[in-house]
Amino acid sequence: MTEAILLVGGKGTRLRPLTVHTPKPMVPAAGVPFLTHQLARARAAGVEHIVLATSYLAEVFEPYFGDGSALGLHIEYVTETEPLGTGGAIRNVASRLRSGPDEPVLIFNGDILTGLDIRALVATHEESGADVSLHLTKVDDPRAYGLVPTDPTGRVTAFLEKPQTPEEIVTDQINAGAYVFRRSVIDTIPAGRPVSVERETFPGLLAAGAHLQGMVDSTYWLDLGTPQAFVRGSADLVLGRAPSPAVPGRRGESLTLPTALVAPDAKLTGGTVVGEDARIGEGARVCGSTILAGAVVEPGAVITDSLIGAGARIGARAALTGAVIGDGAVVGADNELREGVRVWCGATLPAGAVRFSSDQ
Repeated sequence: MTEAILLVGGKGTRLRPLTVHTPKPMVPAAGVPFLTHQLARARAAGVEHIVLATSYLAEVFEPYFGDGSALGLHIEYVTETEPLGTGGAIRNVASRLRSGPDEPVLIFNGDILTGLDIRALVATHEESGADVSLHLTKVDDPRAYGLVPTDPTGRVTAFLEKPQTPEEIVTDQINAGAYVFRRSVIDTIPAGRPVSVERETFPGLLAAGAHLQGMVDSTYWLDLGTPQAFVRGSADLVLGRAPSPAVPGRRGESLTLPTALVAPDAKLTGGTVVGEDARIGEGARVCGSTILAGAVVEPGAVITDSLIGAGARIGARAALTGAVIGDGAVVGADNELREGVRVWCGATLPAGAVRFSSDQ
């Protein structure tokens, strides 16, 4: 297995305002665009050729990664003119693949942070003789995911999309978003129209008698679809809980990129990342958060589990918990922002405009 398809075309609407100016795979996690971690792990597993299936803000990928040689890869780019869904995106890039009909092609989603043993998934695929092999993981609450029950040999028996009642929850195994396809199977996906691999391709293959194999790998797995999950994933990369050869520094409580300025008495903990040219003022405390390039955190601010967009400014003594601040936004001094708040790109909150405690 030497080539892969990476699906990076989604709009990332659940991540807004982070994705207003930046496609989700290019939002920095642990100091580099999240996509960098996926590409590096694929290369470490032996992948040499990757086709990126792009759509939303497609123009930003190639200027950053180029031909992939800096990562030891050969990267090609295919842009959808209109959204084709997961299956349609896979089919749309098929002409760029070099594998023979029976050779394996790795496919993975551009918003999953995982410790998956990629080589083990490919080995499972080849040893079982499957047409498609799926990475499965176990979750405590599977209602938000597609369930994938298997028989004792690991062969997939059904696909159950987002069950709600207890009777429907027949397994805690879910589709974890990484697959190995027999090359010839990709050509059976209808071309030129939207196709969902989860709702159409996989159930259709199963109904036609194809062999779909599941491999349960319960190492680290996180869907980075929400701002809270994205911040957590970045922190876990810095802390060493999630594996990646692309973290630009030592694992630990924080990661400060070279051109950032952090006051000597500021405290950075919990996997915090301070991006290029960002500034952290005197007495500030930042825990489990991502401060993107050029952002400013003024003296005495306290930021927890939050993401501060590029060029944003957080005023003195402001307190943020679970907040997302868009690029270029300004949060004035003494504001208090709590779980789930999103301040849009370029917005300005005057000093003391939002509070949960009195002003005394």
